[in-house]
Amino acid sequence: MLSMHDKRIIFLGTPDFAVASLKALVEGGVHVVAVVTMLDKPAGRGQKLQQSPVKQFALAHNIPVLQPERLKNPAFLEELKSYRADLQVVVAFRMLPELVWNMPPLGTFNLHASLLPQYRGAAPINWALINGEQETGITTFKLKHEIDTGDLVHQQNIQIHSSMHAGELHDLLMEAGAQLILRTVQEVLSGQVVYITQSDNALELKHAPKLFKEHCLINWQQSGVQIHNLVRGLSPYPAAYTKVNGLVLKVYAVHFEPKTHHFPNGQGLLEAGKWYVAVKDGLVELIEVQLEGKKRMSTASFLLGNVTLASLPLG
Repeated sequence: MLSMHDKRIIFLGTPDFAVASLKALVEGGVHVVAVVTMLDKPAGRGQKLQQSPVKQFALAHNIPVLQPERLKNPAFLEELKSYRADLQVVVAFRMLPELVWNMPPLGTFNLHASLLPQYRGAAPINWALINGEQETGITTFKLKHEIDTGDLVHQQNIQIHSSMHAGELHDLLMEAGAQLILRTVQEVLSGQVVYITQSDNALELKHAPKLFKEHCLINWQQSGVQIHNLVRGLSPYPAAYTKVNGLVLKVYAVHFEPKTHHFPNGQGLLEAGKWYVAVKDGLVELIEVQLEGKKRMSTASFLLGNVTLASLPLG
């Protein structure tokens, strides 16, 4: 009978978020026989081909790398099958066809950055912050047909403080998730795993669809808290934005001050070297911004060369 360390694992993932889990598996003594990741993509001014973070880690640890253009390609499926994986682990990768996720005898397991069944979808970290949640978490579960609906293995709660932005929450969930995926894999391989069926009986199921440009536009008719949550939920990427004098202005950080005033919503105000925007229940101070074609910077630095923009309406 094979020991846990002899059982064969294939890991599927692409960004830094996935690297933390792959690293935890490798350092935990799990036998990762191959990784599957996205194709190299051109990036930067020179448009040189850039390897995904998962590929870079795999190559540095002499792990074979598979980069299929299509997951249903017969040649890729044959290559995947040749590794004779007992189990597959998916972290921050694209949707898998059943031909892939149903291939290993022990199944395929996923790490999701929410407390399922809440925030099923592509952008759970962003939407939890946009919606002003005070708590989120991570989940490991076994894949099945419907996205993010498989049987749960483990969950861990993570508290969200009111000033936390998406980048900070991403890093917290990444590190906690790496340990949770290692624990899950160890239990599956040793035959000690216990499954919990997902229940959709929550009072209100919230979803986390993929983010598009229209989701990132600041609506200055909303409350200051809603705008604050949108900005931090999209910072540093893809970033909330507005327009001033016809130019796109990305907004990375704001501070909301409840206040009674007589200004129209969206009106820019310059006061004591600070840039405010009027909303229905107060003033939103712009802390960190980036005008199209320029570098990201503090508002204090931005105003040194763009002070006339501060008194214009935004929208």
